[in-house]
Amino acid sequence: MAINATEKPLGKVFTPDYQLSIPSFQRAYIWKPENILQLISDLEEACKSPETPYFLGSLILVREGDTSFSVIDGQQRLVSLSIIIAALRDLEHDEEWMRLLDALIVEPGDKLRGITSQPRLTLRERDAAFFREYVQEGNLEALFDMNDEDCSSNAQRNIIANTKQAYDALAQLDEEERHRFASYLVNSVTLVIVTTDDLDGAHRIFDVMNMRGLPLTPSDVFKARAMSGLPAAAVDAYASRWDDIMDPLGDDATRVEEFFRYLHLILTHKPATGKLIEDFLSDVLNQYLAGHSIEAFIDGVLAPYAMAWRILERPSDTVLPDDVRGRLEALNDYRHHEWKAVAMWALTHSFRNLGDPEVSFFAQRGSHSARDCGRTADPPLGSHDRQRLGEILCALEQVAGVDMLNRRSAIDRRGHTAAAIRDLDKGFPVRLVRGLSVSAADRAGALIRLHGELQGDPDLVRLLLVRANEQRAGARIPRPRALAVVPIMPLDIASAASFSSWTADLHDYWMYRLGNMVLMQGKEGQIDRLTEYGRRRDRVLLRADSCRFPLTKQIADFNECTPAMLEYRQKETIRLLAEYWDIRYDESHADLTSKPPEQLSGDAGSRQTRGSQRVTIKQVVAAGLLIPGETLVWERPRKGERWLVTVTQEGRFRLEDGSEYASPTAAARAAGGRSAGLDVWKRTSNGEKLSDIWKAYRLRTR
Repeated sequence: MAINATEKPLGKVFTPDYQLSIPSFQRAYIWKPENILQLISDLEEACKSPETPYFLGSLILVREGDTSFSVIDGQQRLVSLSIIIAALRDLEHDEEWMRLLDALIVEPGDKLRGITSQPRLTLRERDAAFFREYVQEGNLEALFDMNDEDCSSNAQRNIIANTKQAYDALAQLDEEERHRFASYLVNSVTLVIVTTDDLDGAHRIFDVMNMRGLPLTPSDVFKARAMSGLPAAAVDAYASRWDDIMDPLGDDATRVEEFFRYLHLILTHKPATGKLIEDFLSDVLNQYLAGHSIEAFIDGVLAPYAMAWRILERPSDTVLPDDVRGRLEALNDYRHHEWKAVAMWALTHSFRNLGDPEVSFFAQRGSHSARDCGRTADPPLGSHDRQRLGEILCALEQVAGVDMLNRRSAIDRRGHTAAAIRDLDKGFPVRLVRGLSVSAADRAGALIRLHGELQGDPDLVRLLLVRANEQRAGARIPRPRALAVVPIMPLDIASAASFSSWTADLHDYWMYRLGNMVLMQGKEGQIDRLTEYGRRRDRVLLRADSCRFPLTKQIADFNECTPAMLEYRQKETIRLLAEYWDIRYDESHADLTSKPPEQLSGDAGSRQTRGSQRVTIKQVVAAGLLIPGETLVWERPRKGERWLVTVTQEGRFRLEDGSEYASPTAAARAAGGRSAGLDVWKRTSNGEKLSDIWKAYRLRTR
């Protein structure tokens, strides 16, 4: 078995030298939005130091021909990198940059040399055509307009969700930042390519690389350096002390690294650069080494902040005041963790003995009383400290929620954190702390997101509904282990008598908005086969745990699902969320939830980007990119089928039978039973694809 291993930048991997394919026995693409967003975030940080390469791990390949390889390990990263490049290409204005980015994921072909155009990476058979048509070949507009019913596998749903999230994240960057990001991605992101000609050998290599060997963690490196600065007589005692502090944090290297990254930010007010070990040694530890005060670092810095980290990881197990514990539990619901640095600072500065080994802030198993926790603080938290801690945590969750809705980049979030800690260190009142305040544009942007479609991100919708229900209940609600988000309306209403009065337009409009969503005990998809409203409602309300949530229980009061019902629920849910995050009113105390999204858009200013939000016919007509009266055609020559639509003055598509639809998807579904409308309609005048018109609108309004 011949084995070869070489390190190469991504720009040398996505070339004709490597024609990659995913074997049928491999698992599907399973990365979720948080995975691809974390990768983008890490790369954003890394490209701040363009001279430092970013190692993305190894690929294990089996040679099938001169340039053909099967991917044994690395599929998730390769698919995600292709998605990121496709999003960068779609956001690009410069034709040369578009061509170069396109060539990374699709071999452009060369007729003179007999090279055919083909994707660099071919997925499993079930998903290959989907990935090629919509991602690799640049048909993102059609992908953005898709619903779950257009997918035949979970991998395709993951592709859609991750592409939207990657596009939205990269759309936050300006053109210069995207060019810098793309250049770093191609030239400085490296992979070790391990190739063999034997499949069994490849699996053995995979086992060895993933199951053996434990690399040093940052904690190991910092401990070794710290011990080198201690007198010989103190080394054993403080080595044991270090272990007592760090062992409870667990052996998850990623989480421990995250702890030290936030500790570095707290102590230096500087976000990490991607070189954690180098930065922490030079910016933090070396100062204590030079001052011969390593003991002070371990006892006065590492110990209290490590205890704060443990509290943040398991707030429900602590004996903190109920309001503090509740806020920390709520903060743990957010997928981004930059808030932890500010919360660590707040806890450490509020509890004067947080690092004392004789004091525990955790209840003993089976007990929730402070007397079971060793020697307690005296007092553990003063009234003034408690008020300030509560204000910080409240403001912190407001910023976390608004940043989540505005899809703020990791760089922006870390900037907020650094600014907040800098001002807190200066003793500023919480209301004056930069990084813990929400601007008028931020408020408007968050409300716009709440008004719109929220397809493809069930975790976000679940969090929003939990928050709205808890605001309505006035308290935290115990959650069942399995808690699903389910739509009140079915995806297909064609055969449902209870939805016979609904038009396709109205159904399409409400399907993915908050007003149509409820929380239900159980797993996703459990009522998909039920099409009648009454049966869906009764199944949702069957479980007592579902009825804990007031907005779920509310549907018991409606015997019919009507547009008015969903509009009422939509307004109420947005109002509750706006009250929860304290973004309902502006500086003049005007109620922002009463403003339509179009008016809020003006308030949001130029910071807002359209992202992957669906574009409507009405918007495109208003922009002059479609002309009322012109016709579009969808042809299926092999089946002898042809449909025409006319663009109306009101921004709708009218089929030849006179029926009208507010979206290309609804018109395509009504005409030929296919819902990828942007992918099929073309101008009769010049054959221009509707997806190209939609892309032109998105670029114009970004």
